[in-house]
Amino acid sequence: IMREMVVSGEVDHLVPERVWQELAKGLMEATPSRMFAVLRDCGALARLLPEVDRLWGVAQRADYHPEVDTGIHVMMVLDMSARLQAPLPVRLACLCHDLGKGTTPVDILPRHLGHEQRSATLLQHLCQRLRVPTVCRELAEVVAREHSNIHRASGLSAAALVRLLERCDALRKPDRFSQILLACECDARGRLGYFDSSYPQGPHLQAALAAARSIDTAQIAAHAMAGGAKGTQIAEIMHAARVAAVASALTLPQNA
Repeated sequence: IMREMVVSGEVDHLVPERVWQELAKGLMEATPSRMFAVLRDCGALARLLPEVDRLWGVAQRADYHPEVDTGIHVMMVLDMSARLQAPLPVRLACLCHDLGKGTTPVDILPRHLGHEQRSATLLQHLCQRLRVPTVCRELAEVVAREHSNIHRASGLSAAALVRLLERCDALRKPDRFSQILLACECDARGRLGYFDSSYPQGPHLQAALAAARSIDTAQIAAHAMAGGAKGTQIAEIMHAARVAAVASALTLPQNA
């Protein structure tokens, strides 16, 4: 019956809100990958989520991804999110973080240069089409754009860490940042042989965030204004104070 719905075009006329509602239910199951296996088998995934469907058969570097196939990896990441009891926004981020790999030019495979921004762009189109709630879309967009940088966080200078925190809006939204880190942990552990691995980047970035948020912004701003600083100058002074605090707390060089 499902295959007939696909062939007849009935699946193409499903109301976007209903598609999202059913997708959200499936994402929150104990093994979300089962839903996607069924949708692929009947041909519906290519109609409903072509950005996800095209990931199968796309190779990745085996030294980073022993499972090689991008579609398999994404399903492993998604099931890891269920194992870690992640909320819906994190699970959507896990599903969509590597969408850009489906559009990587064949001649550069298995490398995926610039796939992060392509993933973020494809995600925006997907969310607009299905009318995905803003809270889910915004978190997934940050994960798509920044997950590679977060994975490399342990090797970043204090200045680079603060810039990363600012791009993630972690200073204003620390709870959402925790969810971003959880999605990245699922990505790192959703690989063949890495299921039970630790993710030290999470605690490292949480420590950096705590240090960056520990500065007395009101006092620094008042002192800067007393010295004649205005607008962007105050923002630059605040940024420098955060960099110094992170460098001190984590014993890092301020720049590298």
